[in-house]
Amino acid sequence: MADVKPDFDPLTGNMEQRFHQAIVRLPCPEMVNGLTSSNLGRPGYVKALGQHWEYVEALRYCGLSVKILEADGRFPDSTFIEDVAVCTPLCAVITNPGASSRKGEIEGIRQVLRKFYDNIEEITAPGTLEGGDVMMVSGHYYIGISGRTNNKGACQLIDILSREGYSASKVPLNSLLHLKSGASYLESNTVLLSGELSTAEEFSGFRKIFAGAGEEYAANSLWLNGKVLVAAGFQETRNLIEKAGYETIELDVSEFRKLDGGLSCLSLRF
Repeated sequence: MADVKPDFDPLTGNMEQRFHQAIVRLPCPEMVNGLTSSNLGRPGYVKALGQHWEYVEALRYCGLSVKILEADGRFPDSTFIEDVAVCTPLCAVITNPGASSRKGEIEGIRQVLRKFYDNIEEITAPGTLEGGDVMMVSGHYYIGISGRTNNKGACQLIDILSREGYSASKVPLNSLLHLKSGASYLESNTVLLSGELSTAEEFSGFRKIFAGAGEEYAANSLWLNGKVLVAAGFQETRNLIEKAGYETIELDVSEFRKLDGGLSCLSLRF
């Protein structure tokens, strides 16, 4: 069983998730040929390696033990490891990525997860699901229905989660690549939103922070044990997060942004 323990938040009276482990995969030189719709140019591999190292150090600073997997040149997008599994406190779920070029990335992930989980489930075709479409909010999971995650994959995940005592619901997406491209849960009943999710009824009961105009990318921020990782270059959004009471850590992820990737995409956390 994963070593994941809730902590009591005296400010809200809620149980706050704590993360103890992270798994990352090093970028490969072939990342320059990764999937993208960003029109920001080709990523620089050497620069990406440096940014990835700073990311790992930030995870460690937030109290996580980090397992680093070797680069896999067969799959240019494989550094975005969040998409190949969903890690809950009680089970791990290996996904079936919706992008055909990424389906092979799940190879070997079961063996890695076996070191942390006794219970490992799997999404199977015709269902597709990527971890970037799954956002954990305490014992409830929001699942984005996107170009990468279909209804059948979401239903499979809902069934798996329900057997473990969790609840889940679907969030239809129109233009976002993944749910967490436009939403990040910052604990304490607070969600950071942008774009089409800013007015989503699914998040009506939360305290909301809206990414600044032109700073929609910063909606993919990452809460880790009381700190929030924020992409560099989005000062308005960072200020709003700090004003809401959070300590922030700014990280340059420009080379991963060129591949439509963000802070949450680069790790599995549990």
